[in-house]
Amino acid sequence: MRAMLGAMILLISGVAAQAQLTQPTTAGAKPKQVLTVPIRPAVQAPADTANAMAQADRLALQSDLAWVGEYNGAITGDVSERMVAAIKEYQKAKGGKPTGVLNPQERSVLADTARRRQENVGWRIVTDTVTGARLGIPTKLTPQQASDANGTKWSSPTGTIQILLSRRKEAGPTTAKLADEEKKQPGRSVDYTVVKPDFFVLSGLQGLKKFYIRGTFKGDEVRIMTILYDQATENTVEPVVIAMSSAFNAFPAGLQAGPPPRKAVDYGTGIVIGEDGTILTDHEVTEACIAITVPGFGNADRVADDKEHGLSLLRVYGTREFKPLSLESGTPATTVDLTGVADPHAQGGGSVASSVKAQVAQRGGDGDAALAPAPGLGFSGAAALDGNGKFAGVALLKPTIVAGTSTTTATAQAVLVSPATVREFLKANGVVANGKSTDAKTAVVRVICVRK
Repeated sequence: MRAMLGAMILLISGVAAQAQLTQPTTAGAKPKQVLTVPIRPAVQAPADTANAMAQADRLALQSDLAWVGEYNGAITGDVSERMVAAIKEYQKAKGGKPTGVLNPQERSVLADTARRRQENVGWRIVTDTVTGARLGIPTKLTPQQASDANGTKWSSPTGTIQILLSRRKEAGPTTAKLADEEKKQPGRSVDYTVVKPDFFVLSGLQGLKKFYIRGTFKGDEVRIMTILYDQATENTVEPVVIAMSSAFNAFPAGLQAGPPPRKAVDYGTGIVIGEDGTILTDHEVTEACIAITVPGFGNADRVADDKEHGLSLLRVYGTREFKPLSLESGTPATTVDLTGVADPHAQGGGSVASSVKAQVAQRGGDGDAALAPAPGLGFSGAAALDGNGKFAGVALLKPTIVAGTSTTTATAQAVLVSPATVREFLKANGVVANGKSTDAKTAVVRVICVRK
């Protein structure tokens, strides 16, 4: 009863209060009209709507807007006026109302359009095998690829589009210093510059081509990505440039940045296979050398390569006391003896041939195999013999990219190039292997490469 009474009192009080606020009317008088304003919920700003999205969704949105040519900023997931303006421009281009917030249908159409454009240029995120840098490549626009010790180049068949990834050693680099060096390159006219402590960006004209450069450094190693493209291709290329800039990771933290730059002096092992001074060795050890030396025999020329399998042929000239190794092979072995000449730092400056054992794990259909454990430095190019003293192949050291933190060091894995692959390589180059020796220690030599 008390509850009902309380409710009635509240109701009466509310009616009385309303009566006090309303002027009484006389009979027959026209009621006074009261204007009311409907209460509408506050409209959320486009930037607030974007900030409410997940980080991954904002990144995808910026990327898609860049691919359709509306957004030209860094793809970071951070909301900005530039991003909102890009959304509005996209909506206007599609005949919609420029609200700055995409409805589900608009977002779906944008994603489909961006995906088709990526497919049209063959967009792929790759890890460069030379530098270890991660970057996006329009593989259909730049299908041609070439690498050397200092980087990799991707280009279109006619050279209208070129992507160059380079690395070099430099004492005490800074981004300001690196940017100034790039500005001074012949034929460059810079119209846009950004220099941050950890990276720099330049763009402009280089001759008749447009260019875009993004570079950075870690320690004393500098890595720079340069994109060159004819002005006639800019409508196609510029959205790709924005995506490439954001995808470029010169020193990936989750993976090692690939093999280190080539040493100024490299040591490997060669196998004497011909009385005429023909020596079989590792292609990587003898790549980009200004001089190749075989101690005790003098200078050597590199006469043939098999880059796919990592082999090279050297030739030393003059009458020598060669003891070429027999390449007669037996059945595939599970354990082999690797005979090579270890790095001089590993043997107190010495040059003695030695042997270590390794287990063979078959891989692939070409007969090549993995070796474990990997032998030490200097053994790349070593001769492998089975338990019966028969030729079992050539051991090559392969630095590998490993998962881990930025402080993780890359370890070397070893592979065994099969006797069949070796014979095919020799036959293709007209080499007759006439060795009779089964003593690998007298048939292997140290190979020294000197680079700039």
